[in-house]
Amino acid sequence: MKDTKQKIIDTAIEIFNDDYSSALEKIAERAQVTRRTLHRYFTDRNDLLKACHLEMQNKCKINITNAINSAEDPLIQLERVLYASIDCGSKYAFFQKLHQYQGHQHQKEDEDCATYDQTFSPATAVIKELQKRGIISPNLTLAWINLLMSGIVTATIQSSTSGAVAKNDIKGFAWFSFSNGIGINKL
Repeated sequence: MKDTKQKIIDTAIEIFNDDYSSALEKIAERAQVTRRTLHRYFTDRNDLLKACHLEMQNKCKINITNAINSAEDPLIQLERVLYASIDCGSKYAFFQKLHQYQGHQHQKEDEDCATYDQTFSPATAVIKELQKRGIISPNLTLAWINLLMSGIVTATIQSSTSGAVAKNDIKGFAWFSFSNGIGINKL
């Protein structure tokens, strides 16, 4: 039963990431369940979206926390945060998309926005530390760095999905692009 619910959530994340307005029928079909089964777990679209949001938040938070805890050096932490975000795949991409879409007014008082901030605050702290040490260019804002990272993660996911780039090269290309894009000075 849990596997079916998880399969529906994972499928919904992939589909909504590509097309937010997709019908629930498309999700049920791709998850290989009936619409009735989908509604056994989720009362409506909003209920499914809430479950997707929670899943994305949890997966990203675990991956980012593990990446940061895996090293003492903030530069290595940042590289591993990028890789962890790539490993989250469409969960990361859709989570970012929900908080960066045009018209979204990010407000700290909003529960979803506060959760988003809490999920990514450890990575932001690493970036601030690297800027303080002069390793990342101080000419770039945190917002720019986060958007650049999000774009590189999305491009990496798309490259992986399309098969346009060899899987062995993808993460290396992503780190090369990101680290050069934020002006990392290797001391």
